[in-house]
Amino acid sequence: MMLHPASVHFAIVLPVVASVFGILYMFTRTETMSKIAARTTLVAALAMIAVWYTGNQAGPLVYKFLSPAGQHELLEHKELGLYLAIAMAIIALLQIIGCRLKKFTLEALAIVLLIGAMFTTFLQGKHGGEIVYDHGQPFEMQQLKNYLNNDDDLSMADDVDSAIDLVKQKTVIISKDTLAKLQGIKKAQK
Repeated sequence: MMLHPASVHFAIVLPVVASVFGILYMFTRTETMSKIAARTTLVAALAMIAVWYTGNQAGPLVYKFLSPAGQHELLEHKELGLYLAIAMAIIALLQIIGCRLKKFTLEALAIVLLIGAMFTTFLQGKHGGEIVYDHGQPFEMQQLKNYLNNDDDLSMADDVDSAIDLVKQKTVIISKDTLAKLQGIKKAQK
C-alpha cells in the first residue's frame, strides 16, 4: 500500500503552520511563542522526512506506469524531496538551537529559511500533482479515456449496446494489463 499520497498533505500544511507560528514569534518575541515555533518546525521537518521516505517507497511502484516525461519529472521530484527533507531538518535544528540559546537572530534566520522551504514545498506539490494528473497515462482511467476519445471501432458500433460491450471488453483488457504490470513490478522487487 502506498502511504505517500495520503501523507504528503501533512508535509505541505505543516511548514505553513510552522511559518505562521514563526512569524508570530518574530512579532511577539515571547519565550512561549519561541517554543511553539521551534516545536512546530520540528514536527514539520519530521513530516517532510516521513513523506520523502514514503515517496521513496512509492516511486519505483509507479515509475513504469508513467510516460517518459513523467518518469523524468518523478526523478526530479524525488531529488527535490530529498533536498527539502534535509533542509527542513537543518532549519528545525537551527530553530531549536536558537530557542534553547535564546538567540533571536538565529531563530529569525531559521524562520526566513522556513518560509523559503514552505514555498519550495508548494512547488514540489505542484510537480507531484503533474506527475499524477499529467503524466500518469498508463493508469486505467486515462487509458479508458483515450480509448473512448480515439477508437474507430467504438464510433462504428451499430448501436448503444454494441458500444457498451466494446467499452466493457476494453475495460477488462486494461484491468488485466494493469494487474499484470503490477505483478511484474512486485516480482521484480523480490
